[in-house]
Amino acid sequence: MFRRVTSKIKTHSKLGLTATLLREDDKIKDLNFLIGPKLYEANWLQLSEEGHIARVQCAEVWCPMTTEFYTEYMNAAGNVNKQFLLSTMNPRKFQACQFLINFHEKRGDKIIVFSDNVYALKKYAEGMTKPYIYGDTSQRERELVLANFQMNEAVSTVFLSKIGDTSLDLPEATCLIQVSSHYGSRRQEAQRLGRILRAKRRNDEGFNAFFYSLVSKDTNEMFYSAKRQAFLVDQGYAFKVITHLNGIDKMPNLHFSTQQERMSLLTDVLLQNETAGDVEDIKDDLFSDRNVARNRGRKALVKRQAGTLSSLAGGESMAYMEYARGSKTNKELAKQRNQFFRKEDRAKERRKKATASMLD
Repeated sequence: MFRRVTSKIKTHSKLGLTATLLREDDKIKDLNFLIGPKLYEANWLQLSEEGHIARVQCAEVWCPMTTEFYTEYMNAAGNVNKQFLLSTMNPRKFQACQFLINFHEKRGDKIIVFSDNVYALKKYAEGMTKPYIYGDTSQRERELVLANFQMNEAVSTVFLSKIGDTSLDLPEATCLIQVSSHYGSRRQEAQRLGRILRAKRRNDEGFNAFFYSLVSKDTNEMFYSAKRQAFLVDQGYAFKVITHLNGIDKMPNLHFSTQQERMSLLTDVLLQNETAGDVEDIKDDLFSDRNVARNRGRKALVKRQAGTLSSLAGGESMAYMEYARGSKTNKELAKQRNQFFRKEDRAKERRKKATASMLD
């Protein structure tokens, strides 16, 4: 539809605006003939120095895999979902997340923790008794959690799935911790960093926001992490590598500090089915339940398809398909449609009739 609009609608000029000019496939090159060449791109680091966005300290935290988890990780070679789940549920990563949350809450920061995997999201959030939001969370609960995060000093941390990547404005957030992500997507990395760039305190003297990416050592996560950071590095950001968090060994009530706790977690992870290692599949628009009640009891209006290899690198190329639904419904929709699209439909019908008459 985007391609048709740019070619069919008569305009004197076209102007495209985007915060992240990124795609993981070659279709980004099509913008040159659909709209035109890139005229200007602001440098994020320069914007932060001028006070328009927050200054951010970026760090990649390396979390060694425990012996038992790494053994199962190697045994699961070829099973991408199982390896993804094991590296995400690495007890050392859980401990690093717990330590960073505890450290930044004491500093008075508001923290967002991201996990694309719903099973891991629930385990992390429930293990630390923190609120969380994902695709199946009701609209009422979402609003309640976000309102408490913004205005309640007792709620300093919220866990979000990939639904929080875009269209979420939380200027109170000053720290972001990434537990798992969508493989090597540079765009997602930039979008998540954007969650803390609008911090209210960005113009305070000496203020810094913090972005942590937790990575399990010697796993595929290290490869994807380097790929994801490419865009931010081009913008001038530098990622500090942290191999050890000072003081984590002395932290009281540290989760999975005993062999028994780690084995119990491993058993639970191994008992999960194949789909537990998937990244979240968003069914509806971000933070929107408006279609749920209306469509309840009807046939699905969309069709989900299996992903391609390009999705492993963060590229998602999906196509919208139209389905005939009934004459009465179609007539009602036709009345509401824009004149341009009604004209297109009439032209399409004429072409169909002409083709049919030629075949006869």
